[in-house]
Amino acid sequence: MEVATAGHWGLPRGGSLRVRRTISGGASSCHDLEEKWGTTVQRLVGGLRLGDRYVLEERIASGGMADVWRGLDEVLQRQVAVKIMRADPDNEEIFAKRFRDEAQHSAALLHPNITTVFDYGEDDHLSYLVMELIEGLPLSAVIRDQGVLDAENVRSILAQAALALGLAHEAGVVHRDVKPANILLREDGVVKLTDFGIARAMDSIGHTRVGEMLGTPNYISPEQAMGATATGASDLYALGVVAHEMLTGIRPFDRGTPIATAMSHVNEPPPPLAEEVPAELRAVVATLLEKDPEKRPANARTVAVMLGMAGTELSGLDLGLASGVASDYVLPTTPVTPMNLRKPAPLATPADTPTVAGRPEDLLD
Repeated sequence: MEVATAGHWGLPRGGSLRVRRTISGGASSCHDLEEKWGTTVQRLVGGLRLGDRYVLEERIASGGMADVWRGLDEVLQRQVAVKIMRADPDNEEIFAKRFRDEAQHSAALLHPNITTVFDYGEDDHLSYLVMELIEGLPLSAVIRDQGVLDAENVRSILAQAALALGLAHEAGVVHRDVKPANILLREDGVVKLTDFGIARAMDSIGHTRVGEMLGTPNYISPEQAMGATATGASDLYALGVVAHEMLTGIRPFDRGTPIATAMSHVNEPPPPLAEEVPAELRAVVATLLEKDPEKRPANARTVAVMLGMAGTELSGLDLGLASGVASDYVLPTTPVTPMNLRKPAPLATPADTPTVAGRPEDLLD
């Protein structure tokens, strides 16, 4: 999923992490939605309202499966993110049921590192999720802009994502699509994992395009590439690919086409990491990228322990959590350095980086 923002992170080694963020262009018009869903959306012209409650303000992300809008919950008077899903009209009822089931599972995942789901709705032919609005950037944008990330920031992002997966796996929920675009970095350095269950809902009705049915090719596990069902171990492999990409700035198994990329996960070892990467971090990444799922860490929480997350006290960031949460959630001893939000003049969206769905790169994001 591509986010319609432009930003710059400064990651000087040993320095502070800074972000400049601006919305590219103005709010998307209702015409954009009409092109995708026709008359279904025409009645939303008067304020772009869904469910007689959520007013869509501007589109902030677009991808192959959904659009995400910044919106206003008129009942609670708070800003929210509204994800509007696209389903094949021929499978609309089946998709709505599957998406509703997955939304219920996602809403039950309450964790500081998981994006909170507030509501689910169906408005005419539209299915949508209402979630907390995260002020920050997706990891994909950070890697694209910055390239190689500092090892300590990688460690923190990796550990926080592992904690999120740990809770989900214990609840019986497999993500199936762990990738940088689904890892959001909040401005205070807190990591938020999003889109739990979305890939499963889409795949269950055969809605995904060629190359997407098994997940996103650059991040699928060897067993998924061979047609097996995704498990918690598959999520851990994907997390290892993300970690490798953060440390190198390069997708380690990208071979240019979905099929070649998928098979490289099965047949090729990952490129070696630089000697400058701490040995213990290299060891964690290598374990996550084992071809045999049985050789990967036993569970996601084990990954957090391997990264030095064995403590039980919150440190480094002020999350405003109740004291009872601390025993179930820990932060790295060296969390992502909190970011300072700056608002420069608006930046134009590059011509070669469209923010609408349907671009070929979506298959490999």
